[in-house]
Amino acid sequence: MFEVILYILALTLLSYSFFRDRKKTKMALTKSWKAFINILPALAGVLALIGLMLAVLSPDLVTRVLGQNTGTWGMFLTSLFGAITLIPAFVAYPMAASLLDSGAGIMQIAVFVSTLTMVGTVTAPLEAKYFGWKETLLRNGFAYLFSFVAAIIIGVVLR
Repeated sequence: MFEVILYILALTLLSYSFFRDRKKTKMALTKSWKAFINILPALAGVLALIGLMLAVLSPDLVTRVLGQNTGTWGMFLTSLFGAITLIPAFVAYPMAASLLDSGAGIMQIAVFVSTLTMVGTVTAPLEAKYFGWKETLLRNGFAYLFSFVAAIIIGVVLR
């Protein structure tokens, strides 16, 4: 029902914009379409990656490796995976949702998403070029540790 309300609101505001200034509205729709076409390959890749992941990883395997019962070991494993991969956040969130649906623990996925978005192992050389190695290592180290703190807080709150 909420989605229907959002669609009605969007269409109402689009109609208002169209009647107010047709030229600007057409220009905005053209830019939006071009942006959608540019992001479409990445979006298709996300859907393919999630589909492949769900086909390969059984819910039982996900539960055994990343489930709530894996505790610190599962959090450590997902934190390493998150820290060393370079995946855009818009790919990580659907993948995290799929893993949760397959039986992964909330703290394990929270630390995965946190390290993925805050720790830049792959981008560290570029960051160090501008900020220096000391600052880069400090930032990444604190971000890595904070990912665990955030995951524990999320785990306690959502339990």
